[in-house]
Amino acid sequence: MEQLFLSLGFQVFKYGMENTIPGIMDLLKGVRDEVAMEIRRMPDLVVYKDGKAHFIEVKFRASGTFQLKDIDKNKDYPYQNALIVLVSKKHIKCISYQELKDGKEITPTCRNYLGSRSEFETDREKIIEYCQYAVKFFENV
Repeated sequence: MEQLFLSLGFQVFKYGMENTIPGIMDLLKGVRDEVAMEIRRMPDLVVYKDGKAHFIEVKFRASGTFQLKDIDKNKDYPYQNALIVLVSKKHIKCISYQELKDGKEITPTCRNYLGSRSEFETDREKIIEYCQYAVKFFENV
């Protein structure tokens, strides 16, 4: 996903715990306190363009479905302004945390395509190209 956002003209910063706090994953094994849980839920990327930054959480699901419970089991997800990008066998879709909270979800038939998000004003041809990569990824999984 990093390459997709770079090709769309965004500056991309790896943000998840693996990148922000190297080595922390081993230390947090088995730790269930509030700080450890927040660190684990850090979004994967921060993308920036035209004076606007966005938290991006990237998920891969062969099923093409994503619901609020998939990211907020305990109803305490700390990144309320995050966007969730779902890569499936056929599509790259996007939904905001707030939309999930409002009862919306990503399904195989919904039209929440990444290329339709106003936050990105993306180039649909590039997204279609990346969808083809996603299809190849899932063929090998």
